[in-house]
Amino acid sequence: QVQLVESGGGLVQPGGSLRLSCAASGNIFRLAAMGWYRQAPGKQRELVATISSGGSTNYADSVKGRFTISRDNAKNTVYLQMNSLKPEDTAVYYCNLDYRGISHYASWGQGTQVTVSS
Repeated sequence: QVQLVESGGGLVQPGGSLRLSCAASGNIFRLAAMGWYRQAPGKQRELVATISSGGSTNYADSVKGRFTISRDNAKNTVYLQMNSLKPEDTAVYYCNLDYRGISHYASWGQGTQVTVSS
């Protein structure tokens, strides 16, 4: 079973930056697609960004040009660099691992709070 541990959340002023990290246990990280999702109070969880095992990336329109997802397979870690943060980016951010080999396996982290406020 894969465990995902997020870190890097916090309080930041509008226009500021944060970098989230998600460390995965186990040995399927390099074979899995990884993603960041977020959930604001009273709203559904939404996709922020994904990165495939091969490094292809995909972003929600609301974060394109501001956020960058990356991965380090040697460290079993995925990152989300968030720049030019806005109050509407405030949410709990969740890391997701999605492995589709012979079987399908998915795992979620516990979430990390990001608050953008002056």
